[in-house]
Amino acid sequence: MRVLKIGGNELSDPAFVTLLGRSVANLLAETGSPLAIVHGGGRAIADLQGQLGLETVKVDGLRVTDQASLDVAEMVLSGHSNKIVVKALLAAGVDALGLSGVDGGLLRCRKKEHPTADLGYVGEIVQVRRDLLDRLLGMGVMPVLSPISLGMDGQTYNVNADEAAAAVALACQAQELVFISNVPGVLRDGDVISELTAATVEEAVVDGTISGGMIPKVRSALDAVNSGVARARIVNLAGLLGGGGTAVVAGEGVD
Repeated sequence: MRVLKIGGNELSDPAFVTLLGRSVANLLAETGSPLAIVHGGGRAIADLQGQLGLETVKVDGLRVTDQASLDVAEMVLSGHSNKIVVKALLAAGVDALGLSGVDGGLLRCRKKEHPTADLGYVGEIVQVRRDLLDRLLGMGVMPVLSPISLGMDGQTYNVNADEAAAAVALACQAQELVFISNVPGVLRDGDVISELTAATVEEAVVDGTISGGMIPKVRSALDAVNSGVARARIVNLAGLLGGGGTAVVAGEGVD
């Protein structure tokens, strides 16, 4: 079992989307392992917010979400972005089904707390319906998941897609959680960092090597491996099959 997380910014590039479908089809053919996909949609959300006159506010890479922004996020993620990924997979011969975390109560969450800001309708996953995912995968259907999730209080919440992917990987006991980015890995002075541990992640955040949306990505990867996911990796499509990118590992790692 593998979980792929697709960055939302990349979905605005038609060439990337086409290559995504082919790359996932090739990965399935090469490994024979079941796959689930969780995707974002950050750029499209920001674009629509701008058209509607809504300000985009982020704290540590997390989007602050009021009711109007939540409506936009749900439209973009569960509608537009989700179907972009599904269509690309179907075109490449992959049997894919698009769902949000609300559907079937697939992803259940609670309001996410932050030490310095009220994030609004931003959630963190507390339950994943593995039984539903297992049934889909058992039928040879690839789930494509929008991270819009259902709160335990019945409220809809926007969940960071990196965190949602980590929760799905942990619940499914995935062999690997792969974060697909538009860069070949975490970069320092233009070079890919081959491996990150808890200590080196925090050092890289403090010195600015890791910033913005990469912060929740690497922390989600680290949380996943510390919680039992066998392996996490941050890579671009070109390195997906070749084992490239930045590995995020539990423990001390290597220098």
